[in-house]
Amino acid sequence: MTHAIRFHRTGGPEVLQWEEVGVGEPGPGEVRVRHAAVGLNFIDTYHRSGLYPVPLPSGIGLEGAGTVEALGPGVAHLQVGDRVAYAGGPLGAYSEARLIPADRLIRLPDSLSFETGAAMMLQGLTAAYLLRRTYRVQKGDTVLIHAAAGGVGLIACQWAKALGATVIGTVSTEAKAELARAHGCDHPILYTREDFARRVRDITGGEGVPVVYDGIGKDTFAGSLDSLRPLGTMVSFGNASGPVGLIDPLLLSQKGSLFFTRPTLMHYTARRADLEALATELLGVVTSGQVKIEVNQRFPLQQAAAAHIALEGRQTTGSTVLLP
Repeated sequence: MTHAIRFHRTGGPEVLQWEEVGVGEPGPGEVRVRHAAVGLNFIDTYHRSGLYPVPLPSGIGLEGAGTVEALGPGVAHLQVGDRVAYAGGPLGAYSEARLIPADRLIRLPDSLSFETGAAMMLQGLTAAYLLRRTYRVQKGDTVLIHAAAGGVGLIACQWAKALGATVIGTVSTEAKAELARAHGCDHPILYTREDFARRVRDITGGEGVPVVYDGIGKDTFAGSLDSLRPLGTMVSFGNASGPVGLIDPLLLSQKGSLFFTRPTLMHYTARRADLEALATELLGVVTSGQVKIEVNQRFPLQQAAAAHIALEGRQTTGSTVLLP
């Protein structure tokens, strides 16, 4: 028997339970992975709270890194002992070991630690599709990244800077502003003190930006639209402050024929070829040193509830890992 975090009803962090579970042998196309580190992400809180409904009872977590322990029939591209990392379903990463489809796994280079692997996959692949697929950032662009000191934010700021962009980022404290600045953010804005849309206009000479990457949701949506130049792209990829309400398409026209998208990593990595392409780009910028993965918090896996409290209370910066 092994252990995992599971929940039998939706609610606050208190619903997360440390339980004995059976893992068993991998079936066709599966492998068994022994986790060395597990990633913590805001989407985990959406599953736990019921914002994103899942069948109950359920495991939780979408990201981890560890070692392949056993191979199921038909798995040819991996071997027992391989170091691997992954991001995406099915749920169940908050565990000591688990079964997972082999085609979801990416080999982890020896130069990267398991903690880095667990911290970078979901947030890093999110930054990859945002910057390279949803709106392809070009040299000379000015971009707005909300929650610039968060897990996705720190990666996206560094990556956008490496691509030659000018980076504007919103943060909630002076300390987070300094952290964002140290990771490629040219213009940190304390949205708790300033009208960020007005500051964006000041920074861009009144023009606005071609793209806003908004993982905050309800609290920043209106200001994000006001930060865009005509024909700009509004990328709403998260709901940290709550989900965005109903959107009147006419508003997008009035604001400058704006484009709006609500993407998810799942769709951008549904095909193995797309997952490998994004992972190759991510591993490239991380191993080259252009993007540094900041693991700033570590919790024992058994204390996942405490980690959720810290994450939802905006007490974290960069990435957080859970250690079995």
